[in-house]
Amino acid sequence: MSALPLYAQMFRYQAWANADMLRALGELEPALHPDQRHLGIRLMNHCLVINQIFQAHLQRQPSPHSAVNTKDTPALDALRAAHATLDQWYLDYLPSLSAEALAEMLPFRFTDGEAGYMSRNEMLAHVVTHNTYHRGEVGMLLKQASAVPGTTLTMPWDTYAVFLHQDEPARRQQGQPG
Repeated sequence: MSALPLYAQMFRYQAWANADMLRALGELEPALHPDQRHLGIRLMNHCLVINQIFQAHLQRQPSPHSAVNTKDTPALDALRAAHATLDQWYLDYLPSLSAEALAEMLPFRFTDGEAGYMSRNEMLAHVVTHNTYHRGEVGMLLKQASAVPGTTLTMPWDTYAVFLHQDEPARRQQGQPG
């Protein structure tokens, strides 16, 4: 599989996983789990901010943020909408890229002011892996919260293999006797 179809698959996975993680965060009762809910929202907001920063880098535009998170914590519904919009931007952006564009090295500044230099390929890989890492942290918060008596929570199943088989159900039939 070449890079672009793989990225398209990975960014569809990211959109699916972000939506499910934000759904699960919405199931946390604010009164019963205020700390886990707040930290989970902050972590998902951090992912959004980093995705926006790298969106700007990919377009050779100035960063829209001077820090890796916002001062204020957004409402969960606003965060859901912002993630959905940005996830769709990445999906729409990918088909515009050639192999040469993917390999192009782009200079930029990190939020701490230090110089950065990455290819679009590396930036796209960073966005996907960075989000996966932090969704894992949110998943641990949800798991801790689900252990509290009185908590009803449908845990997200944030794995690439699960996504692939939900996105392409015919995969389940492969290798099965006819």
